[in-house]
Parts: sequence; structure tokens; C-alpha cells
Amino acid sequence: MENINNTTNIPEAQQPSPELLEQLKQREKELRARKRKMNMKLFFGNKRAVFGCCLLACFFILAFVVPLFYEYDHEAYALGPRVGAPTPEYPLGFDELGRDVLGILIYGAKASLAIGVFVTLIIAVIGTIVGISSAYIGGLYDTIVMRITEAFMMVPSLPLMLVLAAIVGQNFTNIIWILGLTGWTGTARLVRSQTLSIKQRTYIERARAVGASESYIMFKHILPNVFPLIFAELVLTVQNAIISETTLAFLGIGDPSVPTWGQLLRSARQQGAVSGGALWLFLPAGLCIVLLAASFVFIGYGFDEILNPKLRRR
Repeated sequence: MENINNTTNIPEAQQPSPELLEQLKQREKELRARKRKMNMKLFFGNKRAVFGCCLLACFFILAFVVPLFYEYDHEAYALGPRVGAPTPEYPLGFDELGRDVLGILIYGAKASLAIGVFVTLIIAVIGTIVGISSAYIGGLYDTIVMRITEAFMMVPSLPLMLVLAAIVGQNFTNIIWILGLTGWTGTARLVRSQTLSIKQRTYIERARAVGASESYIMFKHILPNVFPLIFAELVLTVQNAIISETTLAFLGIGDPSVPTWGQLLRSARQQGAVSGGALWLFLPAGLCIVLLAASFVFIGYGFDEILNPKLRRR
């Protein structure tokens, strides 16, 4: 939508009156409010999206509310190296290091959500900047950027993450940056394809004609139009980030000082929990990973219905 405030270079005789500008602003606000209301109705009318939101709310409660009432003992090594069956005091028993499995499960929820949020933010920033600038500037810049993007896409992500982790270290912050810096290519290509379509529209030409700068057009006209598509894409990126971190932790690439669900699965594999019948070591963590990833997939269905007219109910 063209910015109605950008009238600087229009001849004075053609300037709209202040009353008309105010009416246009009010009309624009009403249209935006109506669109938000319609989108909310579409989203919460999708049962899968509502179920996904409920699942995600449960994990937020597990990560931020339950720790207020359940204390995880970080010094649990004093219990001695052993695998313990569940007890009334420790409902999910102990792992081979004597650590409380329920405590790791609870505190691992916070780590998984942090991974998902921060990795997605990094991917969103890099992918959006690369995609919009590449499509809008075009020419040699677009060619170089797209060749770099394709080079990243050609390299298998898991070996690349393992190499980067070996180089920069395996602390929690580094793992977030590794996942973010290896996962932006899909978002960049999606944003670029959408920007190529938007830059040809009439209101972009009119913005150029009245003297709007390139940066103004990119951030005030193009970005708001591609943002809904970016947001829908990033909802699914969250679950990819969580699964990627779990994979790295399962392979032993992670911060041992931060309890995660991937560490529980790695511990269960090392102790032969499946063949030994120690379900408490791997089943709760596996279910949490699946359900948290599924919650974002279900939420994505709601955004698909908003963004794709073919999926909207008539």
C-alpha cells in the first residue's frame, strides 16, 4: 500500500487538503483493523492452528512456570553414576550420571524454546536482508549473492554444522549462531522471489517518481508486503531449529552445562535404554520434541489459510 504521507515532491497545486489526508489516514486505519480482524477469525477458526497454540502454551508453562515449583539439582552427580527407576520423589527416575530426568526435561524445554526463537530471529534478519536487497538491487549484486546462497544450499547442513562447531566451540551461544548461519538460505530465496514480483507494481514506480530513496522503498513498501510470508515461513523454521539442535546434542555436539532433550536421548542411547526397557530415559524427551515441533506445524496451517486464498473456506 502506498504511503499517503509521502507528498513532498508533489506540486503544491496538486497537494491534497489536510482534511482529505486525515480522511485517507482514517480509512487506512479502518481497512487495516478490518483485515486484522478477518485474519484473526481465519486463524482461530482453524482447529489445527488452535490445537498448535494450546500445545505451545503447555510448553511455555513447562519452561517458565513449572521451574518456579520444581527445582532441578545441578549438583545431582553426588547421587552417583547409576540409572534409577522412577520413584514418588523423582517420577522419571535418574540417568546414568544420577541426574533427575524430570528436571532435565523441564529445564530442557526452556533451552529448546530459546534455540527456536533466537535461531529463527537470526535466520529472519539475514534471509530478509539478503532476499530483499538481492531482488531489488539486481544486476551483478543479485548474481553474486544468489551464487553464494546456492553454494550454501549445496553443502549438506549437518556436516557443515559439525565442522563449524569443531572450529568455534560447543557452548550454547555458538550452537545458536551455527544453526542460524546455516539455515537462512531458504528464507532468502523465498523473500527474493516475492520481492521480484512486488518491485514491478505500480505503487513502487510511483514512490520512485516522487523521489523516495531506495532504502525507504525497501523498508517502507516492500518489507511490509513480504513480512506475512516471512512470518509464516519462520513458524516452520522454529521447529527445524529445535530438531537440528536435538540432532547435534544427540551426536555429542552441544553445551554439556545446559540440559537439553537431545542430551537425554544421547544418554538413553549410550545406556541401551531401549533394549533395557528404561522408557523414562528416552520416551518423555522424544514425545516433547515431537509435540513441540508439531505445535509449530499446526500453527503454520493457520497462517497458510490466511496467506493462501485457495485454502480459505468460502
